[in-house]
Amino acid sequence: MNTLLLLVLMVFCHGISSYGAVTNVSTRPDVVNIGAVLSYMSIIGKVAKVALETAVEDVNSDPTVLAGTKIRLMMKDSNYSGFLGIVEALQFMEKDTVAIIGPQLSVTAHVISHIANELQVPLLSYSATDATLSPLQFPFFVRTSHSDLFQMAAIAEIVDHYGWKEVIAIYVDDDQGRNGIAALGDKLAERRCKISYKAPLPPEPTRDNITDVLVKVALTESRILVLHTYAGQGPEVLNVAKYLGMMATGYVWIATNWLSTILDTNFPVASDVMDDFGGVITLRMYTPDSEVKRKFVSRWSNLTRAKHTNGSFGLSTYGLYAYDTVWLLAHAIDAFFNQGGIISFSNDSRLTDVQGGGLNLDAMNIFDGGNLLLKCILQVNMTGVTGPINFTSDRNFIYPAFEVINVVGTGFRRIGYWSNYSGLSLVPPEMLYTNPLNRSSASQRLGVVLWPGETTQRPRGWVFPNNGRQLKIGVPKRVSFREMVSEVGSDTFKGYCIDVFTSAVNLLPYAVPYKLFPFGDGRNNPSGTDLVQLITTGVYDAAIGDIAIITNRTRIVDFTQPYIESGLVVVAPVRKSNSSAWAFLRPFTPKMWGITAIFFLIVGAVVWILEHRINDEFRGPPKKQVVTILWFSFSTLFFSHRENTVSTLGRLVLIIWLFVVLIINSSYTASLTSILTVQQLSSPIKGIETLLNSNDPIGYQQGSYARNYLVEELGVRESRLFPYNSPEDFTKALNDGPHRGGVAAIVDERAYVDLFLSTRCEFSIVGQQFTKAGWGFAFPRDSPLAIDMSTAILKLSENGDLQRIHDKWLTRSACTKQGTKFEVDRLQLKSFWGLFAICGAACLLALIVYLFLMMRQFSRHYPEELKPPGSSSGSKRLRTFLSFADEKVEDVKSRSKRRQMEKNSNRSSVATEDESTNSYKRRHLDLSSSNKSLDSCNEA
Repeated sequence: MNTLLLLVLMVFCHGISSYGAVTNVSTRPDVVNIGAVLSYMSIIGKVAKVALETAVEDVNSDPTVLAGTKIRLMMKDSNYSGFLGIVEALQFMEKDTVAIIGPQLSVTAHVISHIANELQVPLLSYSATDATLSPLQFPFFVRTSHSDLFQMAAIAEIVDHYGWKEVIAIYVDDDQGRNGIAALGDKLAERRCKISYKAPLPPEPTRDNITDVLVKVALTESRILVLHTYAGQGPEVLNVAKYLGMMATGYVWIATNWLSTILDTNFPVASDVMDDFGGVITLRMYTPDSEVKRKFVSRWSNLTRAKHTNGSFGLSTYGLYAYDTVWLLAHAIDAFFNQGGIISFSNDSRLTDVQGGGLNLDAMNIFDGGNLLLKCILQVNMTGVTGPINFTSDRNFIYPAFEVINVVGTGFRRIGYWSNYSGLSLVPPEMLYTNPLNRSSASQRLGVVLWPGETTQRPRGWVFPNNGRQLKIGVPKRVSFREMVSEVGSDTFKGYCIDVFTSAVNLLPYAVPYKLFPFGDGRNNPSGTDLVQLITTGVYDAAIGDIAIITNRTRIVDFTQPYIESGLVVVAPVRKSNSSAWAFLRPFTPKMWGITAIFFLIVGAVVWILEHRINDEFRGPPKKQVVTILWFSFSTLFFSHRENTVSTLGRLVLIIWLFVVLIINSSYTASLTSILTVQQLSSPIKGIETLLNSNDPIGYQQGSYARNYLVEELGVRESRLFPYNSPEDFTKALNDGPHRGGVAAIVDERAYVDLFLSTRCEFSIVGQQFTKAGWGFAFPRDSPLAIDMSTAILKLSENGDLQRIHDKWLTRSACTKQGTKFEVDRLQLKSFWGLFAICGAACLLALIVYLFLMMRQFSRHYPEELKPPGSSSGSKRLRTFLSFADEKVEDVKSRSKRRQMEKNSNRSSVATEDESTNSYKRRHLDLSSSNKSLDSCNEA
């Protein structure tokens, strides 16, 4: 508020008079006063002046807009002075001004917005784009163009689109410059990018000021430069940059929309000036093509000649937004009157209270209808020359968008668009508003860019700084496995990791100055985690060596592509498994042997059941039948069974069983061959699972991440873990074993273990590698050198150099070529349960079908045995059924046939007797009838 009081004092000194309270009783007056503050001769101001005057004329000539009310526009020239802009805005307050258009600069807008809040006069600015002009702090400030927040979001997406991670910001050190760069930093951070260096310029810099700033910029690493300044200073900055060689190949310049404003307003620009702009990318506020825009653009040349004495000039987007600002205000004033608003002003009591001291503040009046007019402004929904005009809830225009422009030669060309809805695209934003939202990286596209240096190849975006500083690279000072890395002199190292690093650096397309520094006390192997943490504190610029890429390290640094795989494995003592008289039993586990034998018996019994009633080879005395079952079942193991199967069900079961036997035979033969021909190694420890299920002590290499992994990930007690520094310590601990103060096994990285085992044949890796990891070189987060080094490592792998370096340092032949292998697991039942399940199901199904068919035969041949229980006992029926099941099918059929013939014979005898009886009865009846007739005649 001290600034506000100072301004009021200055106004008083300029002789502002007291007008008192003024009230216009007419609800729709003949004239409405609006003010405008701009710099007439500035590149934005001269365009805006013509646009504002034209807009007022167009509004006043259209009776449908304000129903006869005219707008009186009072413009004042601030002449590049923020102070004059403030004073002139205050002067409007004494003339019943209902709204002010402007100011042109965000710096001035911050101060005038305080006055607008106090006097409730809406302040509409088409060029004050500072994102911190918040509606919460300045409710009467209305921006009628796009905020810098969206412009910086567009720049951030361009940076991210080309894969750059760091930029340098060059800006004017005022409110608009600082706040714009702060917004850029926020938008870059959303994409894991950042501003690596900020280079502020004085508000009115000299050439020496600019040179000093750019010299510092040239000494930095990044080559992505964002220039956020004004149209007056921007060309001078690019001219000095060209003089310093900073417009050459490798640099990227992204200018905010001040450059597109120059190109639009002063086109054609002088060729020597355009040379300074070559390859620069800039933004322009996007206004969609329309009929009303084309008409206004066609009028522009005539308007500038008529209204400007210094000749014609081009139309920038600021002119379009200035023109629409007047129309927006006109529609709002019309709505204000339609809602019963009146133009009236009243004294500010707080200003009256501070009249003491000679300050004459009675002229500062409050606009009584200010709140209603502000509401009407924010509710305007129209289409102007800039496209649809409608405010969002946070007072930004809907559909903010920019054109992306590349300066080429003596002109420029559009390479794409950016919109807050769809990001970067090659088609106008309005064509995408109706499509579903798609912000995927594949949908973000821009056209071909001609970069500084007249190249179309995307610049890398960074170089090593030209300040003579070497990279400080930390190297672990190992005391064991020195084939990996070892110090051989003062700051001199050799080893596998060092050779990989130097070979990759030699493939880079630029020189990398660096110096190696040892890390460690020389008595114990240093921790890789401690080494990479020193990168985050700035002690080292990078770290190379046997550094495993694990999760907690990737959270703080960036790693290159792994140059060797090295997960954790278990090493334990092993012994040779000598052959024995019972070696033939080793291919199968006891359970496998038992189940196989049981199935031999089951299949033999099932086949016997299915064949017993129809096949003479499966019949005979009980002793013979038992021998037949055993012989048949076990002879199938060699496919030498003599008995033929004649039933369909028996053949089906036998086919399936023979297939199972074939698989079992083949597996047994292969496993036994391996056991008898290849020397086997055995160990009571089968892998990490064995260690987790026991309480035996475990060894690990000092400095390795194995300790943290075992404790934090696998839950191993720390008391079980013992650190060792050298391969000799490993050997002693493993030979002593857990019962003599040693360990049961060592857990270490595969690369070290391979070296350890190359000369120690009494130990071996047991089980599988239980983590996946690799070694890489560590760099600070988002370091572009990590990406380039990864590319170099891939080239080493493709051309075979990486393998040659590996063979040079890590290949040993003492034990690696022996024809030995660790004892394989015996064949388990779980590997064959599917086959046994299929065979068992086939046997069960065959028995069910066989039982069903036999019951049908039994019911046909012994129907009297199936009568209700009262007729015969259950035990008799069971004995009859078992006797039936044991009989041969032919015997059952012949007996049934004889029984049927006997039944038929008995039926014939009964029929004859019945016929004789019936004949006798008939003769007796006839005789009786004759006797009765004779008796009757005698009586007569």
